[in-house]
Formats: sequence, structure tokens, C-alpha cells
Amino acid sequence: MAQRTSKVLSVSVPPDLARDFEQLAEQQGGNKSELFREMLRVYQAYRETGRFEILQRYGAARARAVGVENEDDVERLIQEARHG
Repeated sequence: MAQRTSKVLSVSVPPDLARDFEQLAEQQGGNKSELFREMLRVYQAYRETGRFEILQRYGAARARAVGVENEDDVERLIQEARHG
């Protein structure tokens, strides 16, 4: 017997939200499954962007704490590390 390549999910939403979802799928010219997959991809990208921004803020704060404010400072620190 062949294994399914998809899994059926069941979710509960208020009726007005279900209508909005169905209308959006129809407007997009696809079906609800395609819309859900696209929404999930967008949400995953959104989450990744959020994580990147958190890391970026952390890195910027750490850089400021050690006196790195621009690319020249980075180059200077690299040269200092290389030459001891």
C-alpha cells in the first residue's frame, strides 16, 4: 500500500474567519490547502526574520560594548588580532 504524501489537519475557527479564509483561497485562484501552505511559509519566514533581528540587535549591542561602531573599527580589531 502506498504511503500518503500529505496529512489531513483539522482546525477550529469562528465562522466569519472560516468564510474569510475560503473567500481568500477563491480570490487567490487556489484551494484552501494551497492557501494554508502559503500562509505557513510566510509565517515561517516571519519567524526567521524576527530571530535574525533579535540576533542583529544583540550583536550590535555587543559591538558597541567593546567599542565597535563602524567598519573601520572592525578592520582595526582584525589587524590587531592578526598582529598580536
